[in-house]
Amino acid sequence: MRRILVFQHVATEPLGHLDPLLRASGIRIRYVNFGREPHAQPDVRGYDALLVLGGPMNVDQADHLPHLRYEMGAIHDMVRQDRPVLGICLGAQLLAAAMGGDVRPNPVPEIGWYQLHTRPAAHDDRLLRHFERRPQFVFQWHAYTFAPPPGATPLAWTRNCRNQAYRLGDHAWGLQFHLEADEALIERWLTLPGGRDEIERHWNARRIARIRAGNRRHLSAAETLSERVFGEFVRMFPRRRYATLSSR
Repeated sequence: MRRILVFQHVATEPLGHLDPLLRASGIRIRYVNFGREPHAQPDVRGYDALLVLGGPMNVDQADHLPHLRYEMGAIHDMVRQDRPVLGICLGAQLLAAAMGGDVRPNPVPEIGWYQLHTRPAAHDDRLLRHFERRPQFVFQWHAYTFAPPPGATPLAWTRNCRNQAYRLGDHAWGLQFHLEADEALIERWLTLPGGRDEIERHWNARRIARIRAGNRRHLSAAETLSERVFGEFVRMFPRRRYATLSSR
């Protein structure tokens, strides 16, 4: 049976739309929630793919959250072995940092629905080709951004964040936006005290109502898109054994 390792940072950022896709494909999922197991260091050699989810922390907090350093080492090993890797939000930043890219605060935070513009390279990309060539709305919640690592192919941008997606080689992707987020997950983020405080710190409480209105307008199309994009990632998982490399 194919196996995927999922790095989760907090319980409030789960797989979302990805969960039923993985389960329907018969893939065994192992979660490592570093919020509960900060010292966990699973051996990535036993897994066919790696998925790194988002979280409220940042890459530059590795001195206080040493699991971030472990994660970057594990990501590096999986990329070197050409195993499928997908990083979402914080996961995309960790992938970038692990492979030599730069992670830093974005000039402005993005929280809510934003128009995503794809670059020409996205039109032939295995995952991003499912986006239309016109801008499409995706859900965002981030204050940091990345510069793609050396050799990566930039795939998308928004007006306020020039790097929204990239591919590294043929097996690794970083997505700054939350294509996995469904209505229940977004509503959970909006109602958490920390989420409301962050929104009101940068805007005001009325923005929450505007985000909910955006849910009604954009979630249906985003859900269809997520099934296509993540479906491609799931179909990449090989049915073969790998030669092992020494673990970190």
